[in-house]
Amino acid sequence: MYDFIIIGGGILGMSTAMQLKQAYPERRMLLVEKEDGAARHQSGHNSGVIHAGVYYTPGSLKAKFCLAGNRATREFCDAHGIAYDICGKLLVATSELERQRMQALWERTEANGLEREWLSADALREREPNITGLGGILVPSSGIVDYAAVTRAMAAEFERMGGEIRYSTEVTAIEERRQEVIVTSQSGDFNSRYLVTCSGLMADRVVRMLGKKPGFTICPFRGEYYQLSEQHNRIVNHLIYPIPDPSMPFLGVHLTRMIDGTVTVGPNAVLALKREGYRRRDISPRDLVDMLINPGILKVLQTNLKPGLAEMKNSLYKKGYLELVRKYCPSLTLEDLKSYPAGVRAQAVTRDGKLADDFLFVNTPRTVNVGNAPSPAATSALPIGSHIVAKVKEQVEAA
Repeated sequence: MYDFIIIGGGILGMSTAMQLKQAYPERRMLLVEKEDGAARHQSGHNSGVIHAGVYYTPGSLKAKFCLAGNRATREFCDAHGIAYDICGKLLVATSELERQRMQALWERTEANGLEREWLSADALREREPNITGLGGILVPSSGIVDYAAVTRAMAAEFERMGGEIRYSTEVTAIEERRQEVIVTSQSGDFNSRYLVTCSGLMADRVVRMLGKKPGFTICPFRGEYYQLSEQHNRIVNHLIYPIPDPSMPFLGVHLTRMIDGTVTVGPNAVLALKREGYRRRDISPRDLVDMLINPGILKVLQTNLKPGLAEMKNSLYKKGYLELVRKYCPSLTLEDLKSYPAGVRAQAVTRDGKLADDFLFVNTPRTVNVGNAPSPAATSALPIGSHIVAKVKEQVEAA
């Protein structure tokens, strides 16, 4: 019998496991992960940005956890010898409409407590000679890191304290009883007093295993990237982001300096036809049917039909993708865009056809389940883990 079982070997699962072990060092804990190692999905397929908290609704969990997570991520990296670079983020306006939208972002960054600087076109050109725009906002606290390395360090810390990790252990059923939770996997059954699930792309299905209606469905969006030719590794000094369209759910294609010195372009956002569909040809009949019969997802697709078709077109035709980044970096050519692995974002969609805008949790008397945790979840992993541990403590004390 375990005291706690954690499902999910991504950065949220490992952060929670590590902090739960710190809170209950004598308790027996197990983390199970269906893949053969840590950070195999969202935690290992992202742009590696340490977000500052620019975009999120003031007072939301995203805004609160991102601000705290920015500091906590750097402190964790310092303590464990993980390289990171606080290079700053530049949000660039390339039209008069975008310059007007900059004002709303400026006010939001102030509401979220961020240090920032308003740049004129001349000041932008001075900081970024290869970037063209009418102006921009500099947010100096944004940075880059390898989140897979962070996840592995959390796993090592959890094991160092006596926690147990079982990889290649896919959960197939969960039963919550009055005094325990039974987790059934392909490797056998495990009994625990309490359960935490950080299941990402499978979050809604795990909640259903508990016999609960999650109130949301996970819709997978593939984010496709390119990598610039090596000659362009010094093309930008900061992370370069467009001014996002507030009617759109995603931030747009950006230039990201990676921790290994390369520069990536992306991501876009196209509907994936498989929950773990990292390639265009990846199709799951089950996942596809689940989406096509879900009224909430169908409403999202209908509402965003025009931009969705544009994203799909740019996914299939590199020239259209290139034009998105040439708006602010006109010197790039088709030959500069090299292949790079895609990621898949797990986005919760509510029954009424809305994209869940904040982190979301579904809890029962003996379980805490992460429902929606898209970006900036990696940046926020440590405060999210702390939040989960606090909820578990409430359950333990109430028992």
